[in-house]
Amino acid sequence: MSQTIIQQQEFVLNAGLLPSGESLCIRGEVRYKHRHDSNSVLPLLPVLIISHGFKGFKDWGFFPYAASRFAEQGFYVVTFNFSCNGVNEVDFDELDKFAINTYSREQADLELILEALADHRLPDSEQTHRELIYLLGHSRGGGGSILLASRHPEVKAVVAWNGNGSVDMFDDSLKSEIEQNGVAYIGNARTGQQMPIRDEFYTDLAANRSRFDIAARLADLIIPVLLVQGSKDSDKLLAGFAAMVEAAPHHRRFIIEGGTHTFGSVHPFAGTTDQLEEAIRITLYFLREHQHVFEEQSSDTKASKCWEHNTDGGTADAVL
Repeated sequence: MSQTIIQQQEFVLNAGLLPSGESLCIRGEVRYKHRHDSNSVLPLLPVLIISHGFKGFKDWGFFPYAASRFAEQGFYVVTFNFSCNGVNEVDFDELDKFAINTYSREQADLELILEALADHRLPDSEQTHRELIYLLGHSRGGGGSILLASRHPEVKAVVAWNGNGSVDMFDDSLKSEIEQNGVAYIGNARTGQQMPIRDEFYTDLAANRSRFDIAARLADLIIPVLLVQGSKDSDKLLAGFAAMVEAAPHHRRFIIEGGTHTFGSVHPFAGTTDQLEEAIRITLYFLREHQHVFEEQSSDTKASKCWEHNTDGGTADAVL
């Protein structure tokens, strides 16, 4: 039995300049399954763009593993660091940029990736299918993926893993500190760092209240969306999940019983978990369904496939 070979290539995109004149960039990788050369025309690859969350980065914990798993299943997978996520070479060596990160900046970064994909400026992106572009985001990356999809019709489906239902997840004491001092700090238990949040974050939210209303934008989306939620996530994220379900009951959701915010994964990555495998499995099931419907529609046949039953491991009312 031949071993699957995953091609992995790095890329760097210019993401503009800070007011100080310092340049920004988006560093990332693409992964896809090696396909043997032949005289026949190879099918184009569906695209999966994976966004990390707050205090996350492309090499955190499960991201490289999950990206490779999706690549093995035939996806062209894009992982990347947001330009102001605070990571250059190691975590977190650019806290000055982390401090001024905003949702607007992250949305602009995602738009640059979509543009680079369309212009074939990502490695081997000429192999990708322009009608099969999917987003997968974890935590804040889940909310950001929903926001991007609401303004970009080229995105055909979205999956949020423990996604945020609100753009403002900070507590009142941190908000007050920012109002008084222009900056506040959040501890990182793993690295021991105090990570700054400057007032640019709230200035951006105030200027984009409607645009960044995640639940409302989700409710407006007519493309397929899947919310994958661990039952043991934080109270704030569980409340956000409930708000999204209430606002958009037409979208699908899957509850992973006992699932934590990172599906039991840690950094450095110590191996996969049952929770993570379940998240990957249900995500593949969902995306494969969309691909099947797309293929049926492209063949002028009526798309009739629907989810008739839950798959193993979820609660009976988890998937709709």
